[in-house]
Amino acid sequence: MSSLSLPLLLLIFAGAGAAIWIAGTSLSNQTDVLSTRLHLGSALGGLILLAVATNLPEIAIVATASLSGNIGVAVGNVLGGIAIQTVVLVVLDIAGVRGDRPLTYRAASLVLVLEALLVVAVLAVVIAGTQLPANLIAFRLTPGPVLIAVLWVAGLFLLRRAGRSLPWHESGQAPDGQSRPRGHKRHHTEQQASAKGTSTTKSALIFAAAALVTLVAGVFLERSGDAIADHTGLSGVLFGATVLAAATSLPEISTGLASVKHGDYQLAISDIFGGNAFLPVLFLAATLLSGKAVLPQAQNTDIYLTALAMLLTLVYAAGLLFRPRRRLGRLGLDSLVVLTLYVLGLAGLFAIAT
Repeated sequence: MSSLSLPLLLLIFAGAGAAIWIAGTSLSNQTDVLSTRLHLGSALGGLILLAVATNLPEIAIVATASLSGNIGVAVGNVLGGIAIQTVVLVVLDIAGVRGDRPLTYRAASLVLVLEALLVVAVLAVVIAGTQLPANLIAFRLTPGPVLIAVLWVAGLFLLRRAGRSLPWHESGQAPDGQSRPRGHKRHHTEQQASAKGTSTTKSALIFAAAALVTLVAGVFLERSGDAIADHTGLSGVLFGATVLAAATSLPEISTGLASVKHGDYQLAISDIFGGNAFLPVLFLAATLLSGKAVLPQAQNTDIYLTALAMLLTLVYAAGLLFRPRRRLGRLGLDSLVVLTLYVLGLAGLFAIAT
């Protein structure tokens, strides 16, 4: 696509982003229907299905970039995506939460704190993996991505157990939080589908079609984005970590707003943390597809973004524990801190890259 003009590239990029927004919303709705009807909501398979479904744009971009040898875009999109998807919680706090209490006050739960810690643990392994020698590879596998995948699966088992019960008062649920149990938005979506006469087979077909659209749009997003970066002189790392990561976060914004609208604040935060914990697992796919050790090729900007994502996640984990009550300009104190840190972090990222 590098031969196309910049206006046409921008049009393709915007069109692919719009397709991801529309298909991502449909994908999320059908995921709710299928996970409820197939009784996957609290099972490990349901957690994996949700993680994959909400990150199909990133999967398409990582696969395309890895096959084309453009590993910088793949790494930057994953690590930049984690940081910017954490900032999605700021958007939900501003645009979705009503009343005089912020998002983390309403959603406070020890299970969500554990999900945040899983994100931090996975990112710690990412940083460690960048320091390993690039020739430490066998059968198209390297230690870092394998350990990330194992840690993610182990974390899902622990979170599933924690979701059933914790040896704490009220099983880790804070008083005066959301009135209905986490996940009730999914049951509401399934009830709406049943009222419209949507069968499980039809729901599965819609899911497959939306997934295909999302994957194709993700490829066009990566190709046009790479060409736009060349035209504008912006490095692949910067573009992948900012504009491209923001475009692939559109489904999370849409589904998060829907969850908050239904008062399912815990589900909104859980979907963000769950997707962020899953994204580094894509480094395993990138290594298999490219045949190269991906993490040792990470640039200083990638490590910087990883540290930024860890910091933003820990701020929200603290917010879930301390539960700030006041809102400042429709923002909770933790969201205000996250937004400030992210803006400062982007300034630092541009300083490093340029």
